[in-house]
Amino acid sequence: MDPKHRQILQRHRSNLVTALNPPDICDGLLSKGVFTQDMIDEIKSKGIRRDQARQLVIELEMRGSQAFPAFLECLRETGQHDLADLLQCGDGVRRPPSVPIQPSLIPLPVQNPISTAKPDRPDFTPQRLVPLRPESLPVPDPFSPSSETQGVRPTRPRRDSIQCYKMDASPCGICLIINNVDFDPASELKDRKGSDIDCDKMEKRFKALNFEVVVKRNLKFKRIRHEMSTLAKRDHSAYDCCVVIILSHGTEANHNRFPGAVHGVDGPSVPVQLITNYLNGQNCPSLQGKPKLFFIQACGGGEKDVGFEVSPDEVEPSLGGMDDQMDAIPMSSSSDSLSTSDEVDARASLPTPSDILVSYSTFPGYVSWRDTQAGSWYVENLDRVLEENAAMDDLVTMLMMVNDAVSQISAKGLYKQMPGSFNFLRKLLYFQSSPS
Repeated sequence: MDPKHRQILQRHRSNLVTALNPPDICDGLLSKGVFTQDMIDEIKSKGIRRDQARQLVIELEMRGSQAFPAFLECLRETGQHDLADLLQCGDGVRRPPSVPIQPSLIPLPVQNPISTAKPDRPDFTPQRLVPLRPESLPVPDPFSPSSETQGVRPTRPRRDSIQCYKMDASPCGICLIINNVDFDPASELKDRKGSDIDCDKMEKRFKALNFEVVVKRNLKFKRIRHEMSTLAKRDHSAYDCCVVIILSHGTEANHNRFPGAVHGVDGPSVPVQLITNYLNGQNCPSLQGKPKLFFIQACGGGEKDVGFEVSPDEVEPSLGGMDDQMDAIPMSSSSDSLSTSDEVDARASLPTPSDILVSYSTFPGYVSWRDTQAGSWYVENLDRVLEENAAMDDLVTMLMMVNDAVSQISAKGLYKQMPGSFNFLRKLLYFQSSPS
């Protein structure tokens, strides 16, 4: 496909997913030789219309130079003229000749109003409105300051193509949730009231996204590592993705890739870097080339963020609950930090991890807030954003929405929180969406 046509499809992907009715045009694309029957069957296997539309657009981008014109023709043949016009305008092609172009009337200077009275000069000729042909009109400069008032805006350059991960297996993958709530008194860590609310939200959400969800509660240090090792040894060949969600107390830790560590209920902490290494391409071959997603609801340290002052219209302040608590203790000792002699899969000599994304509830070094009645700020907004946007947006875009939402909340009217992620994904990731 011509790169400019692929860019048009990518630019209007959300419109196509929202409005396109794939069954109406599949036969036309098949008869025109754009799609094969196997491709049509693959699109129809997606279930709900939105997933079929997204798959159709992805397949269309991989076809030849005639795919885009044939797609426009199919849209018009099936009465989807609005979508065809939207894409055709993006191609810089004029509308069909059946749409008349009205001449513009440009007033010229008038010395005297037209009247039945005789002019003072014999050579006087009344001025009148003269229609000008469209091609004679001046062409506005899209980069001039006045172009915005004329509705002409330059388009932002886009990359040629960003592929999407395959995410159509059923179930899509395994989602392991580690929910640490009740901590041993000897650990000097408080129980995490409200964490069960977070756990329930994530379990329901990822089941709705067609994951096989496994929940483990109150795991000690060694048990966390055991569960990660067991997950790594499973055969993921039939799956397209793997998700790990950890809800626990957290702390800082020495690292060379992924910061932070999470505590077992007995006290010692497991570095996030070690947790991700269990699923990297070397230690879990059946997940090679597939996205591995980690969501960490835990503190990255003990520092409290009081934020900075902005203008009133910059954000809409949102107050946290009166029962906000922190998921943090001070930085771990060297015995708790990642050591290159700890395990083979923790060595710094391993290749840089690919296809891994680690989303943190807070910036490294800072506390993460949790409402004992409503759950954590991060999980609450992550659940909401996934519910509202998973059918349309990719994961990285949705995580930016989460970042923005959490950043506008205040604990006790003072303290702030800023989530973030370390992203080593190579493609866009779209979750499977549940029927609406």
